[in-house]
Amino acid sequence: MSISIRSAAISAALAFSVLSAPVARAQDFIGVLTGGTSGVYYPMGVALSNIFSSKIPGSRPNVQATKASVENLTLLQQGKGELAFTLGDSLAFAWAGDEEAGFKGKQTKLRGIGAIYPNFIQVVATKGSGIKTLADLKGKSLSVGAPKSGTELNTRAILQAAGLTYKDLGKVEYLPFAESVDLMKNRQLDATLQSAGLGVAAIRDLASSVEIVVVEIPASIVDKIGAPYVKGIIPKNTYSGQTADIETAAVVNYLVTRSDVTDNLAYQMTKLTYESGTDLVAAHSAAKDIDVKKALDGMPVPMHPGAEKYFREKGVMK
Repeated sequence: MSISIRSAAISAALAFSVLSAPVARAQDFIGVLTGGTSGVYYPMGVALSNIFSSKIPGSRPNVQATKASVENLTLLQQGKGELAFTLGDSLAFAWAGDEEAGFKGKQTKLRGIGAIYPNFIQVVATKGSGIKTLADLKGKSLSVGAPKSGTELNTRAILQAAGLTYKDLGKVEYLPFAESVDLMKNRQLDATLQSAGLGVAAIRDLASSVEIVVVEIPASIVDKIGAPYVKGIIPKNTYSGQTADIETAAVVNYLVTRSDVTDNLAYQMTKLTYESGTDLVAAHSAAKDIDVKKALDGMPVPMHPGAEKYFREKGVMK
């Protein structure tokens, strides 16, 4: 081989390695966007990360604690994550570019992986606050979740349907779950609204420390709000001291990704989500409600082609 031919071959090989290496690194990394560490998104995200790490060769998953739905969707749109947990109403607002909900424009890069479990809207008050109904929140202090988070959007919807606004409250705190509970333990906060799977760690912690009242959200309130809210039940004994079933509202949670995530990675994330039930339930009991047959229910954004491939294999999508 002549020197000129050999040099050309070496140059071509170097060029190929330079071009291909960044792509491989980008596809290996899986940023999982969750929520606060005391909620449900975070432990479930950690479980998914561990599953991906062991079953997607060469992957490098990383779990990020965030302010949940709205922040997650914004980060995805910016290319700062590969998989995100979100509430259904936040996802619909993101796709529409609803500025009131915290989106500066249409989040057009979002693509669906699938529906997972419902978030139950859980309004919990200290027994000493005297709060027994939504109307009793008037003049009381309430933590509504981080500003423009999925939980805070839920709070606005519930209060509006109950004929209340933030101005009717004695004090509004914009706090994550754990911080809200700490204030309630110290008698510095009357109530908290937490949108999460049943058995959320923060409320279990609160109920083990002080007497609580789980406040009903009647079916009439849920009907007034309409889709994507549905009626739900918090079964008795979900929390210490809760001796009866409590009517409430629920909103479906979704996993979403970006349009530029490869079809192969989206396929593998989808498959592992719906075929790793035991590991996910071990992380949090809310995962019991993950059902591949319901994965497409109400999805407000286009599905990722990689996810579609999996659902066609399972006969869920034609």
